[in-house]
Amino acid sequence: MSAAVPAGAALPAGPAAAGPAPAGSTAKSAGPGTAGDPTGPGPDVPARPHPWLRRAGRAPVPLARGLLSAATVFLLSSVLTFGLGALSDANPGAAVLGETATPADIARMNHAFGLDRPLVVQYADWLTGALHGDLGRSWFTTLPVARSIGQALPVDLSVAGLALLFALVLGGAAGIAAALSNGGRTDRAITAVCAVLGTVPAFVVAIALITVVSVKLGALPSGGYVPFGQNPAQWLRYALLPAFALSLDAAAHIARQLRTSLVGALRENYVTGAAMRGLSARRVLFGHVLRNAAGPALTVLGMSVPMLIGGAVVTEKIFNLPGIAQLALQSAQSHDVPVIQGTLLVTVAVVLAANLAVNAALAALTPAARRRGTRPSDGRAAA
Repeated sequence: MSAAVPAGAALPAGPAAAGPAPAGSTAKSAGPGTAGDPTGPGPDVPARPHPWLRRAGRAPVPLARGLLSAATVFLLSSVLTFGLGALSDANPGAAVLGETATPADIARMNHAFGLDRPLVVQYADWLTGALHGDLGRSWFTTLPVARSIGQALPVDLSVAGLALLFALVLGGAAGIAAALSNGGRTDRAITAVCAVLGTVPAFVVAIALITVVSVKLGALPSGGYVPFGQNPAQWLRYALLPAFALSLDAAAHIARQLRTSLVGALRENYVTGAAMRGLSARRVLFGHVLRNAAGPALTVLGMSVPMLIGGAVVTEKIFNLPGIAQLALQSAQSHDVPVIQGTLLVTVAVVLAANLAVNAALAALTPAARRRGTRPSDGRAAA
């Protein structure tokens, strides 16, 4: 009787690996078309799929869980967003028509806005329209809300993307340097700098950058924005300061998380084994250790997205950026509820999309998450 082969184990190939045929066996170990035949592929030995194909085959389960969680959060957020707008004391008919409007005129205007319908019907129509890209119209300008958000959102996405890049590069480099210096002067200096940056608000950093870089040195403009598609070089000049101001807090958190994870990972037995086999320190760090220790830092990166968007409210005001935060602030001041609801819903969608992207990156990079087949959000526990 032949020996049992564990499921998923790699089968040896070649005549030497096939071994002698056991007594009483009817298999032709040396014949064509068998596992031991070197002249052709063996039909009894299925080829193992490529690692990326096996990884993609396991992806639907955590991906479906993430999509289901995101859909649930989006639905609850839409209820809260619409409920806050509907329960406000805003009277759009009176606000649009002015002080000389009669109650009949106000009622007629509110009917035109559809505000005399049941609240559930209003929510269903609003959510259905939002899922199809129609967020309604502004009560005061009558412009489509989706068009206003479409003009403001690229400003936030471009500045936030540049800020995330700064945070990833600065925080990653600082975390690696601190971990390699574990307990040394570099480690203590980076830890002290991160502690300071983690407590300084972004608007304080923004004012300091404008004072030094724009006013004293005159190196970069203190405010304004040029779209990337219009002039990439000018876009970078205008986006550098706000992006750098927003990135420092996230960079400090990434550096501290990555430093802690790397210090623990560098003490693992597989690192000692890799060094004993002659692998270079750079290959061990960037090929094995960093990949295992990147999970908590990636989780912090994903959690930085809502912080960047929240901090953009003040930063956009300081740097005079026509972003979605300024659009929401102006709409709140004029009680333009459809615009407020639209900006909040789009912001929630952007944050959820960023979290899904981070979870996908965690599932691809973290071996433990793939082995467990669990949700990538488990990396938060490690953080």
